[in-house]
Amino acid sequence: MKRTHLPLNGLRVLDAAARHLSFTRAADELAVTPAAVGQQIRALEDMLGVVLFRRTPKGLELTPETEAGLDALRSGFLMFEDAVRAMQVGQSSQSLTIAAPRDITAKWLQPKLADYVREQPDLHFALVAADSDLDFTEANLDLALRLTDGPGDLEGVRIGTPSFVTVEGPAGGPDHGIAWPGCPLDKGGDEGEAHMRVADAGLAIEAAACGFGHATVPLLLAQRDLADGHVRQVGDPHDAARGYWLVAPLPQWRQKKVKALVEALTRPSIAENPS
Repeated sequence: MKRTHLPLNGLRVLDAAARHLSFTRAADELAVTPAAVGQQIRALEDMLGVVLFRRTPKGLELTPETEAGLDALRSGFLMFEDAVRAMQVGQSSQSLTIAAPRDITAKWLQPKLADYVREQPDLHFALVAADSDLDFTEANLDLALRLTDGPGDLEGVRIGTPSFVTVEGPAGGPDHGIAWPGCPLDKGGDEGEAHMRVADAGLAIEAAACGFGHATVPLLLAQRDLADGHVRQVGDPHDAARGYWLVAPLPQWRQKKVKALVEALTRPSIAENPS
């Protein structure tokens, strides 16, 4: 049976324009000009014989014809992405590449992965140090761990509760602040309160343990150090907008190996639920 020729470029542009309801934002996503987006939409309208968008005083609006086909179109693109990933070299079910900041990798992720490998000894991991967003396709990532206020445009699940805690050395320490990029001390903008500045929250914990002062850090990051007596808690934890999230684009998120890993990483451990 001869297959119908599909205008895949035009359909891809339609998907982006329908999600953003903006030719300009669709063009930014697709790395083309708004004029090129408009041309693709007009060509697709000519081919299909329907109007895909209407311009209103509030902006673009989908027509009923467009709405009728969007779900099937997006399901089709997801199936295309799954097919491409299945054919990519090095994407075996026994290999996972994870991006995460160095501090949470050392203090939380690697111990969790070690527990998981005892259950799944044939798994192989590649860990990428990343404090900012990476392109999942270019970096060949399966999953990322980020300190953020939500998953954004990605699929994701939060680990634990988004709480921060202040810690000091086991023998106490001076009432000095230890700052790190993005910590509450820096966010407050009072540069005079910080007596030491370090590169990340993990180093802030170590500085506090050595007696340099107080460090306010994500609770998840400090839990093992608190449980081991490496540092002690000052006051009560407090809620924060940011927490640690496991995130990935939908095609990666749907992979069986990623689902299993996410389930293992979100499983509470003794250190995360101290008695």
